[in-house]
This record gives sequence, C-alpha cells and structure tokens, in this order.
Amino acid sequence: MISTVQPLDIQQALDTLRTGGLLLYPTDTIWGIGCDATDPVAVEKVYQLKGRHSDKSFITLLHHVSQLESYVADVPEIAYQLIEYTERPLTIVYSSAKNLAPNVLATDGSIGIRIVKHPFCERLLQRFRKPILSTSANISGQSAPGNYADISEEIRLGVDYIVEYGRENLAVGKPSVVIKLEAGGRFTFIRK
Repeated sequence: MISTVQPLDIQQALDTLRTGGLLLYPTDTIWGIGCDATDPVAVEKVYQLKGRHSDKSFITLLHHVSQLESYVADVPEIAYQLIEYTERPLTIVYSSAKNLAPNVLATDGSIGIRIVKHPFCERLLQRFRKPILSTSANISGQSAPGNYADISEEIRLGVDYIVEYGRENLAVGKPSVVIKLEAGGRFTFIRK
C-alpha cells in the first residue's frame, strides 16, 4: 500500500511524459489519463485511446496560479479570486489559450485549466514544469471511474505507465466544478 508520494513513482511518471507517453494517474478529482499538454502527438494518442471525437477538448492541469499567464492570453483578475476561495476543485474555461498543443484546445480556442491541490499531481507538475492534459480514465460515452478499481482493463492496457500512488484509495472521486470565464470577468457555470 502506497500512501505517500514515492520518488520512483514520480520519476517513472516524468519519464513517461517526457517521452510522449500516456499516464494513468490520480488527481484532485478522479483518476485521469494524462500526457504533455504541449505535445500534439501525445494528445492525439489520448483521443485514440478514449475513442473521443476531436471536436471535444480536454482540460489542462497546472500546479500554481503563477503559471496561468504562460498558457492563457488574457487572465481576468477575478480568476485569481475564484481559484483562491473555492473549496472544491475548480476548472476554469478561459477564452484564449496559448503555448499548448492545438488539439488540446476547444474549436473556439478556449481551454479549461485547473490548479490542482493533490500531493501526487502537485509534485509531478512541479518537476515536469509544463501543463499536463487531464481527462477521465474511461472510453468516451462510458461512466467516469470513481476510483482506480473502476478503471477498465482497456484503459489500463492503453497507457504507458500507471501511477502507484492512490490505487488503494476506494473513496469515490467527483468531477470538478466548471466555470466559463469571459475576458471581461463575467462567468457562467457549466458544471456545478
């Protein structure tokens, strides 16, 4: 049973990301499939594994709000307040992304970004120094897995590395709250 983040687990996850591979990993919400969000070839592998249409975008994870301006063209001031005061994991959809693989973005150029608060993800993102794509660990159209035990064999066999941390946690994870944030600071809830 692994209840603390192990250096070898982080290193193997980093090696996977750096070589364009796919990762199966726990997040602050549910288990996800991830890859380097700046690598369009790796992102395409995620679409293929999930059987997902390319017109549906993914979200991206960052470890600190200071990174937002590297990947969002215009960060409204209210974004920082929303991130600081939220109690649940929050994904914010920003209207104009930059420095990410084009196939991570929605067709309108927007991107969903979440600043994670999770022991494994934070450490991995700090070491990787780039955003990581995150999408639920399921085939498109199927239910998102509540925990590691619920992930299908097809997904497990389709990734290059499965993180050890968090596998024994049987608590059922929940998706994040999703807010669409306009450049002027107006926002609407997409998922509560």
